[in-house]
Amino acid sequence: MKSLLLLSVVALLSAGTAQSSHNDLGRKTETPNRLVGAWKLVSLEEPRADGQLHKADCAGIFAFTSDGKASVQVMYLDAKSGSGYAQSGYEASYGSYRIDDSSTFTFHIEGALVRTLIGKDLKRKYEIYGDRMTVTSTDPNEHWRVVWEHY
Repeated sequence: MKSLLLLSVVALLSAGTAQSSHNDLGRKTETPNRLVGAWKLVSLEEPRADGQLHKADCAGIFAFTSDGKASVQVMYLDAKSGSGYAQSGYEASYGSYRIDDSSTFTFHIEGALVRTLIGKDLKRKYEIYGDRMTVTSTDPNEHWRVVWEHY
């Protein structure tokens, strides 16, 4: 009985960190959600006025939960810096996310320091290599790149 209870608990916990897909035979399979967890900011590159990317002096965290919630915070050390996602050198937003496919996710903003972001769906490209994740925008007008490292 104890082993059945333990097996049930393990199954419930692992179900929250997986996403469904189908194999070649049409059967449903589970693949791990590699976004889940906390990620610390390694580097953020954004365009200058001349269009060239430069590395911003900042720190931050991006957290993804197994039940589809996400939160990001970035603090620019120079309060005058930051993109359209930041105010007074600080970026903060939270909401839900969904994995669209193996290389994109959509972050639905439910709350943000920059209030014009609230209610928007921000589609992002991502690549994970080892413990690092690179995120870029799918919007061809946005030219930034962020590297995160899994805690």
